[in-house]
Amino acid sequence: MWMFRSTVMSTSPRRRSLDRERVRETGRWLVRYSPDRCSALIGLALLTADWADDDIELIRIIGLLSGNFAPLAADALKRRLGGTSALLWLAQRVAGWGRVYLVEALCAAGSSGARSWLLRQACDGDYLNGYFAGKIATAAHLHEAIIAPDADDELIDHTGRLLRIMADCSGMGMTWEGYPPVRIVLEAYVGHLAGQAPNLKRYLDAARIADHLAQASPDRLSMTPDHRECLVDRYLAVLRRAEWSEAAQAGFDPDNDFFAWFTQTVGKRLGLPVFIESVAE
Repeated sequence: MWMFRSTVMSTSPRRRSLDRERVRETGRWLVRYSPDRCSALIGLALLTADWADDDIELIRIIGLLSGNFAPLAADALKRRLGGTSALLWLAQRVAGWGRVYLVEALCAAGSSGARSWLLRQACDGDYLNGYFAGKIATAAHLHEAIIAPDADDELIDHTGRLLRIMADCSGMGMTWEGYPPVRIVLEAYVGHLAGQAPNLKRYLDAARIADHLAQASPDRLSMTPDHRECLVDRYLAVLRRAEWSEAAQAGFDPDNDFFAWFTQTVGKRLGLPVFIESVAE
């Protein structure tokens, strides 16, 4: 290592410039023309070591093959001044592990241009969302966005998804206990929820949030037991409304394994009307 560093330090600026161009040319050729994945990965790794904006388009395209190339593509784009918009473009189009690396890169970049998407669309329902839900809440300043009186439905629904994911992602990512503004977000979310039109997804997210809240240790959420009970009651007041029960009943499928689990656990613990009837039957 010492010999390598000495060689680099003794190389003239002109020579280093020539070497950099040679590395970039090799990387581009391998990404464009490699007959196998391993060679293309080497090419992308060579481009990742550089910072030229004119390689963004090539990196963005190879990044669409996110199962193999997303980690390096995310690193490469983070190093470039114009890379944030390309990170967002990619994150909007990939799923699975590729989405994890790209969303985490967007959170680390702290770009205001990506904030709206992070707050409204980043979680696509994959269980891998648990790796980055807490990072989104922190990096995108969720607690500031959700307290706005004019928060839109897309923001409110995605907030519910983030809270539900963070309630059950221990061992993957940040949980409620590790997120200091959780009380603020829980209160603001249920306030907005009360003014929304009911549907099944909103009902299920809110119920799972209320169930976790009812079982959580209040002191670990920076609230008193009385405050916690009051907050649970606010969620239950919405869920027990006739129109919300009707929305849940309309989408209820007794043959679906998820609904069977939900009925015997969350619905039963919270005493939700529609699920009490299902258990009784």
